[in-house]
Amino acid sequence: MSTMSAKIVHIAIERSWQEVYDFASRPQTIALWASGLASGLTQDGDEWIAEGTLGSARVRFAPRNDFGVIDHTVTLESGLQVHNALRVVPNGDGCEVMFTLLKLPDMDDTQFADDAAHVLQDLQKLKELLER
Repeated sequence: MSTMSAKIVHIAIERSWQEVYDFASRPQTIALWASGLASGLTQDGDEWIAEGTLGSARVRFAPRNDFGVIDHTVTLESGLQVHNALRVVPNGDGCEVMFTLLKLPDMDDTQFADDAAHVLQDLQKLKELLER
């Protein structure tokens, strides 16, 4: 597979990076802000199961770490695996949350732009939850 186009979708949050990481990295809280996993996740060993519009998906998260990495791989029922790179980094007294969105081979430009807008909505929801 050739290199895919990518877009970094990001938002600043006025909370320490550790607080944001602690909240956002817990699979149990993801349904509160990540609409693609809004049905919630059910643990199955080292993986989590999500039920969504595309059927059942398996999600594997990076282990907890001191670097703000919340990467996760989503495996759809079709077998397609999508690597989602999500980072929380210090930014002054707050932090920056960055999601690297990859344009999948079957996506057109409109779908890619829609996906980026969707990710930004999710990050805005995360910001709202944490800045209350």
